[in-house]
Amino acid sequence: MNLQLKSKVSIVTGASRGIGKAVSKKLASEGSNIALVARSKKDLEKVKSEILSESNDIKCEYFICDTRFDDQVKKMVTDVFLLFGSVDILVNCAAMPASGTSNIDSFEGEDLIDQIDVKVSGYLRCVKYASKYMKDNGWGRIINISGLNARISGNLIGSIRNISVSSLTKNLADDLGPYGINTTVVHPGMTYTERSNGMIKDLAKKKSITFEKAKELLLMNNSIKSVIDSEDIANIVVFLSSPLSKSINGDAIAAGGGTKGSIYY
Repeated sequence: MNLQLKSKVSIVTGASRGIGKAVSKKLASEGSNIALVARSKKDLEKVKSEILSESNDIKCEYFICDTRFDDQVKKMVTDVFLLFGSVDILVNCAAMPASGTSNIDSFEGEDLIDQIDVKVSGYLRCVKYASKYMKDNGWGRIINISGLNARISGNLIGSIRNISVSSLTKNLADDLGPYGINTTVVHPGMTYTERSNGMIKDLAKKKSITFEKAKELLLMNNSIKSVIDSEDIANIVVFLSSPLSKSINGDAIAAGGGTKGSIYY
C-alpha cells in the first residue's frame, strides 16, 4: 500500500528514544523527510545517523527544543520550515516519565503542573505554530501520543494528563478540520521500549521471578497475550499521518493489544 508520504515533512517531538524514535524511523522508511525534536543532542545525533543509514533518500535533521518554552517551540517550527520548506505532519510524543504511583496521598501540585506543561501545554505549543503552515498548505496531520491511563483509574496524574490530551485532540480536530488538517490521539498501553528493561528487572527482583516471567506479567496483560513494542505503535501513527486516513478525525485509537473486560463505543 502506498501511504503517499513521500516528500512530506514530519516533525516528531520526543524523537530521541522510544515511541518517538520508532515513529521517526517508520515515517522515514515511507519517504517522509524528518525533523527530529528532543532535548538531548547526543541522542538526536544517534537517531539521525540511524535513519540516514536506513533511508538515505530522505532529508533528516534534528532540532534541540524543550517544548515547555514557547520561544523554543516557535523557533524550532520556524527553523524546520526554513530548512525543509513545509510542515505537513506533527507527531507530539514528548513526555516526562510518569511516576509509577500517583494517588491523593502522594499528590504534589508541582508534579501535575510539570506533567501538564510537557504533555498538554507542550503539545498545544507545537500545534499552535505548526498548524499555521499546514493551513497555508490546505492539508496536515497531527497525531498526539497519550496513553491508556486515560481510560483507567489507579494513577491520578497519569489519568489526568492523558485525558487532557484526548480533550485537546477533539477540540483541535473541530477547529482545524475545515482547513484539511486531521488530528487524532493514540493511546498506547504498556509498550516495550528502551526503558522497559529496568522496570522488568525491578519486578523480577521484587517477585523473585525470572526476567522473562516478569516481562510477561508487565507487558502481556492484554487480550492477545503478546508484547506490544514501539514499532507496533509507530505503524499506527504512520497510517494516521497518511492522506489515506482522511476519515479519521478527533478520535482515539487504543493500541494496547486489547484491554480485557471494558467496552468502548
